[in-house]
Amino acid sequence: MRINETTVIPIIIAIVELIKGIGLPRKFSAVAAVIAGALIGIFFLEPQSFKLGIFKGIIYGLTASGLYSGTKNVFEQVRTRRFRNNK
Repeated sequence: MRINETTVIPIIIAIVELIKGIGLPRKFSAVAAVIAGALIGIFFLEPQSFKLGIFKGIIYGLTASGLYSGTKNVFEQVRTRRFRNNK
């Protein structure tokens, strides 16, 4: 089964959120994203090339981790500014 590569990052974010819901501490989210990305890369993105699968998976995992972190930080900044303005 091939996965369209544009959907890999949201899939990784969803997997990490599920794992965090089960009890994974937040500080291990980035590691979980890289591991999930590597597994997806090996088994779905590049099943014929182990090294390329790991490489692509790690890149997607790091991207998903950064996208999640960046988005979260922006929302926290907006919330903080709104709170300060409402005082």
